[in-house]
Amino acid sequence: MTNAFKRLIALVFLTFLPFVAFSQVQQEIAPPYNIKTVAFMKDGQNAYPFFRLNEPFTFVFDDLFGNEANYYYSIQHCNYDWTPSSMLSINDYIRGFDTQRIQTYTNSFNTLQIYSRYTLAFPNKFTTLLLSGNYILKILNEDQEVIFTRRFVLYEDMATVPVQVKRTRDMSTNLEKHNLDFSIKSRGFIFQMPLQNVKIALFQNGRFDNAIYNVKPQYTIGNDLIYKYDKETQFWAGNEYLYFENKDIRNAVNNVVRITAGEIYNTILYTNEARANKPYTFFPDVNGNFVTKNINLSVTDPMVESDYTWVFFSLSAPAYYGKDLYIGGMFNNYAKTPEYKMDYNEKTKLYEKAVMMKQGFNNYMYISTDKNGKVDGKNAVDGNFYQTENEYTILVYYRENNDRYDKVIGVGTANSTDIIN
Repeated sequence: MTNAFKRLIALVFLTFLPFVAFSQVQQEIAPPYNIKTVAFMKDGQNAYPFFRLNEPFTFVFDDLFGNEANYYYSIQHCNYDWTPSSMLSINDYIRGFDTQRIQTYTNSFNTLQIYSRYTLAFPNKFTTLLLSGNYILKILNEDQEVIFTRRFVLYEDMATVPVQVKRTRDMSTNLEKHNLDFSIKSRGFIFQMPLQNVKIALFQNGRFDNAIYNVKPQYTIGNDLIYKYDKETQFWAGNEYLYFENKDIRNAVNNVVRITAGEIYNTILYTNEARANKPYTFFPDVNGNFVTKNINLSVTDPMVESDYTWVFFSLSAPAYYGKDLYIGGMFNNYAKTPEYKMDYNEKTKLYEKAVMMKQGFNNYMYISTDKNGKVDGKNAVDGNFYQTENEYTILVYYRENNDRYDKVIGVGTANSTDIIN
């Protein structure tokens, strides 16, 4: 190979490298240790990251450094597969400006652990989002370095999505899975080439880490798209979320065995036992959500007057050789990072972990992953039971033949409490 030919190959590679990088899937970047209690909110409550276009919502997080650092935000519109929408300019999907400083923040008050709480509202005086679809919200520091990112989706009401949760027909998993039967009905327009142009995404309790993609319509009736699959639209049902409550941070109640004092309080939970081989037991949960709360009578704003505490988790379970176990919930966006990975203690024969969390009511679960870091729902530590109550969301994406982006034209929801055979 001549030197001239090598230089030609290098030139071609460098020419196309920006396009390759730009088409990369935009993964969520977990926040660093000092960023906690990250959440999307609607009407003052934590919410799954799916919002109607032009509907107001907020994004919040705490910085445990508490030094009133300057944080900025940037927003990227993405295709169905979470690659950047390369055919759109930023002015196509944002009215206003990008990379703006988050101007609303409040310092904690009367807490042992100091922190600054940041609130970013949409729309705001700088930024209005114009298009439906997938979005990546990037939080940057003063040096314009990305600190962490979160996905969210905006949708329009152009189609209805009737959904029914059913038990699977496969007798080997009939007691362990939920199957989603649904259809897509457009409102006043005809789908163009629906097998190619219509795509769906299925979510269990608002989670991205076990979402289902790339399922085509099974058949059509007129302009209605029908999905009645036996396997392609199934989720492992899991078990009810575990919980603890420490809205009074100095008293041991509701699955807290004791409280100890230190620089901040330590909240020691009762040891959980793996439930995979135990009978299903119903108890209400909030499907992974959490509520920040401090019941001290002097508290006027629990969002900045609630304290942080070290929460000590322990799990009695068989040694999961070749698998990793994580603590997950909406409080940490089900992150699979070392901060939430359970450690096996050979002396106590328990999986253990201490996590700093904000006081209130918290749902959590133990997540098993395979060697590639993928959620292993089949071998869930707490088992899979069709009786489990889960919330399911279906998003419908559509790109007409001449469109430049994947819009989200409808959403369907269903709860497994209404499961049928």
